[in-house]
Amino acid sequence: MSKEQIILGIDPGTTIMGFGLIKVVGKQMQFMQLNELQLKKYDDHYLKLKLIFERTVELIDTYHPDEIAIEAPFFGKNVQSMLKLGRAQGVAMAAGLSREIPITEYSPKKIKMAITGNGNASKEQVAKMLQSTLQLKELPKNLDSTDGLAAAVCHFYNQGRVTVGKSYTGWSAFVKQNEDRVKK
Repeated sequence: MSKEQIILGIDPGTTIMGFGLIKVVGKQMQFMQLNELQLKKYDDHYLKLKLIFERTVELIDTYHPDEIAIEAPFFGKNVQSMLKLGRAQGVAMAAGLSREIPITEYSPKKIKMAITGNGNASKEQVAKMLQSTLQLKELPKNLDSTDGLAAAVCHFYNQGRVTVGKSYTGWSAFVKQNEDRVKK
């Protein structure tokens, strides 16, 4: 009997958080779900972070993923945007860590490369490739959910290989791998 595994992929954001789930049976991947958490209507940044945390915990408690793949914030010119994106990623990671689910972080370029073979691919190209690979009937209006799904598929493609992303199996592993961040 083949071992089943569920991977939750997350594209963190404070306007839209995209996510997708795949099931892996043996060496075959199957599409489960993709969706997004709309946060545009909320003005309070801290409320958005709370909602991201709660939705991530809800996804974990509903689908019981074995692993989480999350897109790392890209380095932009706007420091405030980077800070907000980093916080969104952090609370999604904290939700996973609170349920002791291993998390692997992938850069946007690595995800695009894994899906399309081109690290500079557009969101549309990534979405079309996922549609073809997973036989999705239609694509969503916003492509944040396909970005979350892409993180999960990237993780599937990179399993068993040495990854450039960072992996954490729990709080103690996170702290151990980030000792330079810990106040003494």
